[in-house]
Amino acid sequence: MISFTTFYLSRILGRKVYDVNGKFIGIVKDILVDVNHASQKPIVIGLKIKSSSKTAVYSVSYFRVNKFEGRITVTCINMIELSENIVESGILLADVILDKQIVDLNGRKLVRVNDIRLVQFKEGTFAVAVDIGVEGLLRRIGIAKVLKYIFGIFKIPIPAKYILWEDVEAVDYNNLNIKLSKSYTKLHTLHPSDIADIIEDLDKKSRTEVFSSLDEEKAAEVLEELEPEFQAHIVESLPVEKVADVLEKMPADEVADLLDTLEDEKAELLLNEMETDSSQDVRELLEYPLNTVGSIMMKEVYTYKSTNTVEEVLADIRANKPDFSELYNLFVTDDNNELIATFTLCDLVLSPVDARIESIMKPTPVQLMDNEKLDDVAEMLSKYNLLAIPVIDDENVLHGMVIVDDIVDDLINRRRTNK
Repeated sequence: MISFTTFYLSRILGRKVYDVNGKFIGIVKDILVDVNHASQKPIVIGLKIKSSSKTAVYSVSYFRVNKFEGRITVTCINMIELSENIVESGILLADVILDKQIVDLNGRKLVRVNDIRLVQFKEGTFAVAVDIGVEGLLRRIGIAKVLKYIFGIFKIPIPAKYILWEDVEAVDYNNLNIKLSKSYTKLHTLHPSDIADIIEDLDKKSRTEVFSSLDEEKAAEVLEELEPEFQAHIVESLPVEKVADVLEKMPADEVADLLDTLEDEKAELLLNEMETDSSQDVRELLEYPLNTVGSIMMKEVYTYKSTNTVEEVLADIRANKPDFSELYNLFVTDDNNELIATFTLCDLVLSPVDARIESIMKPTPVQLMDNEKLDDVAEMLSKYNLLAIPVIDDENVLHGMVIVDDIVDDLINRRRTNK
């Protein structure tokens, strides 16, 4: 008899279970694991076994997967039926993970689990990886060995691909018992655009559940990255209060673009739920006709007086922790918020901390009127090699800035529309 140290879930399901005396006990239906083990890998704590009298999950202080005369069997001792609370606190691998969608954190994409690899150590049996390759699928239907032999003759490999358990995040909510990661801390480590791509690939229910698990800051970043149709679904699926809290964390121009896609009644509900300052900025943007500078300008700008020192400005920036795009340009205004000049983050870093802003500021060679058309803005950004251009009204009052990111997005959207 040869003891296995490594085996696959698919090879165990449906196998006969015997006690140490060789007496038949039942058939393996599933494997129960505890995902909160100190090793950070799920440890097997029980087997779901179907006997002649019932199907139940049993605690096994010892079990061994064996191969004897070409047959795989499972040997168990000290079997004790587990309570419902313990079963519910763990994960049944076949029921919850097998054939389900998971997030490959390294590949930053959704994949389907074809099999699960387990390893037996002295201290216990652990799930160490999921198999998402073709070999795992062939193993499931019982033809992996035959095809590997045939392909081997012609030296053609069968693709095998594994994801280590620590690089896995489960997101398939079709099974309500899923508990692989209650807070989705692994998923939160991904870039917002990667999370957005993953959410767009999910079904509607899972999409809403995963988005709801994000904190407000991350949710705002992800919502910005979603395509309009998915933004609309998220907004319609969540309570108004939750959506409003997220919208308050987003740039006003992004919120205005999103609300433009909603029914007027829904948009008004969200605006009324948002804090007054945030909603007022959005309302101002919504008043501008499409294809005008004002409709895409960023309202979040940093303005200072010419008498401020470099040290004061740097302290203010550190305290507010703005998005990088908000620092493409910094502005000098008078008491009436009329634009006087601009300076950059680079100017600040290269200047003495006690220097006044008036010593580093520059007159603005290029500026946009809030009501002028967008058609020539891209050319202006390119001509003057700018990341942002200030936006003023007829009275020279600063209202915001247009950044290169938004111009690129606008050009892409126009190209899509014209196709």
